[in-house]
Amino acid sequence: MTGWLGRGDVQFFDRVARLYDVFMPPSGTDWATAAFDFADRPVERVLDLAGGTGRVSAALAHDYDPVVADVSAGMLTRAHDRGLPTVRADAGRLPLRDDAVDAAVVVDAYHHLPDRAAAIREAARVVAPGGVVVIRDFDPTTLPGRGIAASEALFGMDSEFVAADAAAQALTRAGLQARVLDRGTVYTAVGRVPRAD
Repeated sequence: MTGWLGRGDVQFFDRVARLYDVFMPPSGTDWATAAFDFADRPVERVLDLAGGTGRVSAALAHDYDPVVADVSAGMLTRAHDRGLPTVRADAGRLPLRDDAVDAAVVVDAYHHLPDRAAAIREAARVVAPGGVVVIRDFDPTTLPGRGIAASEALFGMDSEFVAADAAAQALTRAGLQARVLDRGTVYTAVGRVPRAD
């Protein structure tokens, strides 16, 4: 299986999986409401790409039907322990049928994907027409974003952070109608999968 995360990143997350949620704050869902409002279809089924321990899916599960996809077995074990559906998968080759979900989200993990273009193409493939692909990540053009990027580099990660506009452009290149919903240390970019008609 090719790496979903950069060299060393998968092993890092496998090693820290048991402690990951201790250091990461619970996820909110305000961003999801705004992003899913951009969809042209009801959003129920949500694919949480690079979803790790299911921190985001656990929050989404109050209103949606999420499934966590990640390549780290250690992180997925924690998500499974939370009672969340999981699938071990490379973001560039998702084992899901076309139009399987209404939305795909990549939260705090877009910078770990070594082939972001392939991941976005795959996300667009598995999201039904009118659904959305959402990127929520740290902006390296902000001071805190630069600090987070430097910290991950110190841990030996191959993270490559991109700014909000670059994320939206990646969604556009994949054929989605994209926009940036919010900016700051953390931004949200969303792309809507076009309908055939």
